[in-house]
Amino acid sequence: MGSPSIEVRGFSLELGGKPILRDVSLRVEPGDFVSVIGPNGAGKTTLLKCLDRMLHGGTGTIAIKGKPLAAYRQRDLAKAISYVPQADGRSLPFTVMEFVLMGRYPHLSPFSSIGEIDRQAARHALDLVGARGFAERGLGTLSGGERQKVFIAAALAQDAEILLLDEPTTFLDPKHQAEIHGILRRLNREQGLTILATTHDINSAAMTSERVLALKEGSVAFCGTPHEMMTASTLERIYGKPFVFVAHPQTGQQVVVPEGATC
Repeated sequence: MGSPSIEVRGFSLELGGKPILRDVSLRVEPGDFVSVIGPNGAGKTTLLKCLDRMLHGGTGTIAIKGKPLAAYRQRDLAKAISYVPQADGRSLPFTVMEFVLMGRYPHLSPFSSIGEIDRQAARHALDLVGARGFAERGLGTLSGGERQKVFIAAALAQDAEILLLDEPTTFLDPKHQAEIHGILRRLNREQGLTILATTHDINSAAMTSERVLALKEGSVAFCGTPHEMMTASTLERIYGKPFVFVAHPQTGQQVVVPEGATC
């Protein structure tokens, strides 16, 4: 059996003297789709930033594709792992194609210019997310859902095998949420990308992931299959509140419904 795409062992991190992650362990195999859930402040975003080395320090070990994180040069790490941050609403002064081409930076030397191989990679990334049609538009003219497709395309242009996403459907309407979930499923199943994504949407985690990791106060509260997660006792332990479930009418998967809803 080969090396896992991501392996975290006993990792802890303090920021400003405050414990943020506590003895976290996680193993993500090549081709896995893992969702990370948990209450606000549980450490979900911090975990992703540690994996992509946007945050340094901590104790324990992190390995990417069998190699210690600390042993990577930044350019080589960017060839292995790409990151899509939370949407922040900022308007960037670039066209879609210009922005996606920025994802090619790990493959360019300081003195080289963008070539046809890079443009082909960018066009292919836009095709994968269904955004080729607005390649020449400015980022500021896009809807939230269109912009999120472009951010994913820029990450794909890095040609990394591992994709990290921080709440990729936050602030999106239901139509664009469904589109983004569909894109991520296709990237995982058809392109073989390993995906680790944080989310507050318990139902989407259950229906799109192969495994789910739950953090609570910086510690691992659960790690297992969606079926194992979607029980009253497990979710109440994670979130400290009761949940109501029904079976999804199309898949039979247990899903959470709002309290007080009639079924």
